[in-house]
Amino acid sequence: MHRIIIRYKHVKVIVVISFFCLFFLIDFSSGFTLRDKKAKLDLSNSVYPRSYKLTNDKSDIEPYNQLDKSFNKFINTWNLASASIAIAKDGKLLYAKGFGYSNKEDSVKAEPYSMYRIASVSKLITAVGVMKLIEDKKLTLDTKIFGKDGLLNDSCYSHYVDKRVEDITVKNLLNHSAGWTSYWGDHMFINDMIAKSLKKPLPINLQDIIVFALSKHLHFQPGTYSSYCNLGFSILQLVVEKAAGQSYESYIKENVFDPLNIEDANLAFNFDSLRYPNEARYYEIPEAQKIVAFDGSKDSILKCRGGNDIRTLGAAGGWVISSVSLLKLLLAIDGNDSFPDLLTRNSVQRLIEREGDYQPLGWKTIYPNGKWWRSGSFPGTSALAVVRSDGFTYVFLTNTSPWPGSKFPYEIDRLMSRDIKMIENWPKVNLFYSSQPVN
Repeated sequence: MHRIIIRYKHVKVIVVISFFCLFFLIDFSSGFTLRDKKAKLDLSNSVYPRSYKLTNDKSDIEPYNQLDKSFNKFINTWNLASASIAIAKDGKLLYAKGFGYSNKEDSVKAEPYSMYRIASVSKLITAVGVMKLIEDKKLTLDTKIFGKDGLLNDSCYSHYVDKRVEDITVKNLLNHSAGWTSYWGDHMFINDMIAKSLKKPLPINLQDIIVFALSKHLHFQPGTYSSYCNLGFSILQLVVEKAAGQSYESYIKENVFDPLNIEDANLAFNFDSLRYPNEARYYEIPEAQKIVAFDGSKDSILKCRGGNDIRTLGAAGGWVISSVSLLKLLLAIDGNDSFPDLLTRNSVQRLIEREGDYQPLGWKTIYPNGKWWRSGSFPGTSALAVVRSDGFTYVFLTNTSPWPGSKFPYEIDRLMSRDIKMIENWPKVNLFYSSQPVN
């Protein structure tokens, strides 16, 4: 009996000690987690404005009446389901408004917080991510992509038929000089053909598309010519992942969007049923032909609702974001001190430099008058993002692809250029922080 009591006491002591150890560990762990959260909060309370659900009523003021009428007329003229427009001047958000219906069937009105696919404007986001990796010395513009000395030297990419692919660099992918053209079709939109060539069932993935491209000869020597190519930027998705050691989407969110307090940017899903909360529904012209779904699951579907594989397009055209958040990104890479830049001045400058006839890195066009231009379009989407030398920055997103197709952003730009002139004295507001006048 005495021995039993002693053992009981020992057990009791052990239990008590174990309890306190567990309590200490939990407390320490909780403290560590709280410190992590606090660090994250400190980051989000940085120089960049917090994101919030900005609504149309914040721009419902008398000086904007003519502006509203012009935008409504444009949307009706082109039969757009909706559009979301954001305008800034010298780093201040002056105007943010949605027009029409982001979802016609459910009568959901467009708001500044409505999210839209932005097609090739995504390339600018990818270019910013690449420049961040270069600043962190995890990449260089001269980093080789394929071959034994290349970043993507996985065995699946080693069976190329054209040795010139060993010359492809990060810069070649960024300025569309890697050696591919879309003469025989855009690699990112011929899934059925690629699947048949590889003798694989749908759906195919990005690796399959690259393997297919490497099984063909390049159209020109890398670095000698510039031809717009979605494939190059899609390859950059894998480059980012290899250099960063994490998924492309998570890297961009953590290193580009999170520091800017942008919380509504995601890579798109293909099917209409998988849209994000607040994401617009997409519409094509009435005459649009339906095709086989990207994964072969449906025989007849609109390209904008599952016919095209937008998610695999990814770094080349797969982002979904609101107009206000996209505008915030533009302000953070414009080289203007009125809104702090995310990149160094050298990186900002590198993105807009033109080398002869080569395209800039991520931007679509850099005009002599100082206008930086990035458009995007595919079925169900048309987008425009512009930075101007006079301090104006604007974004126009729509969930409709009218008949001009890839030329429609030029119509949008003419509208924006004309309407901005309409207001001589812009109200002194900054909707990033408040709808109230600021001094």
